[in-house]
Parts: sequence; C-alpha cells; structure tokens
Amino acid sequence: MRLQKYMADCGVASRRACEQIITDGRVTVNGIPAVLGMSVEETDDVRLDGKRLKPQDKRVVLMLYKPRGVVSTSSDEAGRKTVQAFVSDLPYRLYNVGRLDLNSEGLLLLTNDGELANHLMHPRYKVDKTYRVVCDGMLSASEIASLTNGVMLDDGMTAPARVTNIRRSTTGGTAFSITIHEGRNRQIRRMLEAVGHRTLRLKREAYGNLQLGSLRPGEWRYLTQEEIDGLFTVSGANK
Repeated sequence: MRLQKYMADCGVASRRACEQIITDGRVTVNGIPAVLGMSVEETDDVRLDGKRLKPQDKRVVLMLYKPRGVVSTSSDEAGRKTVQAFVSDLPYRLYNVGRLDLNSEGLLLLTNDGELANHLMHPRYKVDKTYRVVCDGMLSASEIASLTNGVMLDDGMTAPARVTNIRRSTTGGTAFSITIHEGRNRQIRRMLEAVGHRTLRLKREAYGNLQLGSLRPGEWRYLTQEEIDGLFTVSGANK
C-alpha cells in the first residue's frame, strides 16, 4: 500500500497530513529516507522521527463537544487549551476530523483511523455538516438565496448549502441552520460576511449520520459500532 495510507492506518494523521510529514523528511523505510508515493508492506520497518510505526489494532472514533475558546489542534504555541486535553488520558493517538475555529463550538470527531478521517473531511465525498448559527441583523430573502446557491469568497465560489429553521433570535438578529459539505477555513463566518452579516454564535450540531445530542461542552463519548458503520456508509470509506 502507499506509504501515506500505511501511516494513516498507524494513527499518525490523515493521509494528506502524512504526505507533508513524508515530504519534510521525517520518515524512513528500512533505514532509507522515504519519498512521497512509495509503497510499503506490513513487514517493512517504517519509522517516524526514529520511532517504528505499527498499524492500530483497534479502530477508535469518538465525538467531543468542543467548547468555545478551545483550539482544534494537538498543540498551541500560545498555550491555549486544545481539544486533546479532553482525551489525554486515553491510550490512543487520536487526531481531529477537521476543525472548529476558536470561537465555534459543537460536534468534533476524533479518531485513529486516518483513511476514515480523510473521507469525512474531503469535500469530494460530500459528507454533510449542519450548524446552528446566530448572526446580527435580519437575513433578507436575497441573502438567504445567496447562501443557498453559493457565495463568492476569496478562494472561490462555495458549493450550494441548505438554509432552514430561520427565525428572529432573542438578540434581534437571525437564527438559522445551515448544512454544507465543504470544510474551508471559517467558511460559514466568511459566507455571512460576504452577504453583510457578522456571526455571533456558531455551533456544529450534526456530522454525517451523527447528532450532537445531549453532550455538554467538554464532554465526549465513544461512537457505537452502528454509528461508525454509518460514517463509513456516508463517506464511502473502505473498512
């Protein structure tokens, strides 16, 4: 199999992140510096920063309610709290399936299955993510249509979205749900900025077949096998 897939199966990171790690020269195969695109066998001696990698024996997927003010990275140079702090006692090397920005909250998946994570994150596989949003001011019909049909951002036009459950918020702005399958940086905030509104609150409530449910900020739970099977179904990943 490809080296980056092998590394993902070992729980290092997503395939895309593993490609960068290989390019950075941190990986050896049988004592020889690895190159991007090479193939390996399970019997090969693959090492990252000198430590031998082995495929994970157990697939782990969990759902975390990321609170606002927490960073969706494994470490932070500014010393801010990261999502890894909530799962640091677990005996697995877990990494995030995508990110929620610092001021966003809600459903975040963590796993040691790099192939599954790659399928869930990549827009090619069109896995839906639903957010509950509150913005300032009232959205007009034309602005709602723009969000639904696609908004031109500095990195291109967004894919069509679903905007539902629109109502006036208690703060006098607009509360609504929006479903997208892309995962650009700060995408929903930038979409609202493009139509003239500021995001006041952003909470991810669903990811693929999963609902955040009754989890509270900072709480997490393992997914059931049925839920994991559902993620493979909606993402098209191979088990």
